[in-house]
Amino acid sequence: MRDLLTFILAGGKGERLDPLTRDRAKPAVPFGGIYRIIDFALSNCVNSGLRRIFLLTQYKSFSLQRHIIEGWNIYSNQLGEFIDVVPAQQRISSDWYLGTADAIYQNLNMVVDYAPKFVLVLAGDHVYKMDYRKLIEFHINNNADMTVACIMMPKSDSIHFGVVEVNKQNMVIGFQEKPEKPKTIPTHPGQIFGSMGIYLFNADVLKKELALDASKPGSDHDFGKNIIPQMVAKKLKVYAYDFAKGEQKEAYWRDIGTRDSYYQANMDLCGARPKFNLYDKSWPLRTYHHHYPPLRFYTTGQMHGTIIDSIVSGGCILESVHIEHSVVSSNVTIRDGVVIKNSVIMDGVTIGKGARIQGAIIDKDVDVPAGSKIGFDKALDKKRFVLTTSGIVIVAKKTSL
Repeated sequence: MRDLLTFILAGGKGERLDPLTRDRAKPAVPFGGIYRIIDFALSNCVNSGLRRIFLLTQYKSFSLQRHIIEGWNIYSNQLGEFIDVVPAQQRISSDWYLGTADAIYQNLNMVVDYAPKFVLVLAGDHVYKMDYRKLIEFHINNNADMTVACIMMPKSDSIHFGVVEVNKQNMVIGFQEKPEKPKTIPTHPGQIFGSMGIYLFNADVLKKELALDASKPGSDHDFGKNIIPQMVAKKLKVYAYDFAKGEQKEAYWRDIGTRDSYYQANMDLCGARPKFNLYDKSWPLRTYHHHYPPLRFYTTGQMHGTIIDSIVSGGCILESVHIEHSVVSSNVTIRDGVVIKNSVIMDGVTIGKGARIQGAIIDKDVDVPAGSKIGFDKALDKKRFVLTTSGIVIVAKKTSL
């Protein structure tokens, strides 16, 4: 693993997640009660034994940087281990990062300085568990120049993802960006390989390909759109790694690129058999833990409180409330008679007596007045809040109601 250097791309604006990204980078958005989205890529690195990591940031990076400093200072610099936050430095030009490939190109000095054999490029805004050692083994066994991690999905989903075209040996022969008529997997004609935004390169190949791409003024400087087709055209060895097959278990992966995907990924954590399991002791998920007291749940008056198929974090104070299929973050206070269904409640929220909330995301530090109703009147909600495509209500951070 000391022959490998990891870059995590964490600098995107996250405009499609507005208003959750008005004050923070997308990888810093809270998720699953106590985590932030970046914790999943970093936990995968730690569990896979990767100990040299650069986190490339750009927009609204303060909360992300503070989270890394507080919660991820776990490696020994004396042993050559690190997780370093690297802001856009404009070393090569006055431009910000122009694309995923350009972000690495502008930081190629780090590849030169550390002289790894392999470079792993990850996205900082995905929720999944992955043992990168299996990807590395696949790459080495195939003597590949580049390997892109992919996940099988129905071809009807192609309009939402970059589609990797492969032959019967899973060698990459093309790339399509959100095609309506995608190239399917030869051995599974109803399925496509969706790119997971995870790329493993031989370091010497990466340096050459990034320099070539940087010389093309019409390029989007993107790994999927430009680097993969460029390498395929040169007949370099580019392979697709089947994530589900490599993990040898039910594979879960979500790109938290939109407000609806963020909401659905949180809902996937709820229930007796959640689609994504936070409680897998063989693959622990790390984060920064605030020192909150335990959950306090008590009865007021004649009504008894109930929590059904939900996650409720530490530091919360719950009176006689009903919470169903929801994710409640830390330090939340919910008063008597409140009903919450199919919702995400973030840190520091206070919900007054008798309020009713359904199908909503309440961002941090919102005070919901007693008797309020959110998620019941679409026309009224649209005037006051942001609605997702599917109609989920989002109440922005520190909104005054």
